[in-house]
Amino acid sequence: MTETIALRLDQVERHYVQGESRLTILDRADMRIDAGEMVALVAPSGAGKSTLLHIAGLLEKPDAGDVVINGASCGALDDSGRTDMRRNTIGFVYQFHHLLPEFSALENVMLPQMIRGLTHKVAAERARELLDYMRLGPRVRHRPSELSGGEQQRVAIARAVANNPYVLLADEPTGNLDPTTSSYVFDAMTALVRQSGVAALIATHNHDLARRMDRAVTLRDGKIVDHIVA
Repeated sequence: MTETIALRLDQVERHYVQGESRLTILDRADMRIDAGEMVALVAPSGAGKSTLLHIAGLLEKPDAGDVVINGASCGALDDSGRTDMRRNTIGFVYQFHHLLPEFSALENVMLPQMIRGLTHKVAAERARELLDYMRLGPRVRHRPSELSGGEQQRVAIARAVANNPYVLLADEPTGNLDPTTSSYVFDAMTALVRQSGVAALIATHNHDLARRMDRAVTLRDGKIVDHIVA
């Protein structure tokens, strides 16, 4: 049975040692995100947004606490298990698209599926379906250099959800785009989140976009707390 809570952080701690002092980034931090929910992560630079995303995405281990994805605890997983969990349950979108330049849009969305073990035919069908949904059907054979910034980022979003993840983590996904393109890309991402039921945690400095999500959180004294976007 699928969990209603797609991502859960329980009492997560992360500290860094600087000389003789210890810097606390996360202090018994808790968070819950439901399937199909979009949560904005709004916090000043240096507050720990990237650390939080890395821990939620199993790219970095917490010093204490647990990350639970769709009911599965990740705290005791070894590196191989964490890699498998990332590949199968988590999608990432970054400020820069990180598409592979030698491959077409279609091939970029196919690759994570083929790494997972899907056949070329199945991966191509899924990739084309996602790109059509993102209104990129006529551009599937174009390489990243032949696409606009907004098109590149929509391909990156399609790639992030290609393996039907439970969790989508995005770090300033529209930060490099002009306001009009940013709004268009955000609308496309929102539609995909609602359609797929993925739980999305999106770090952003854009308060207009944050207000369009279900709720916003911030980091305060190492805790994850609700945030009212002004």
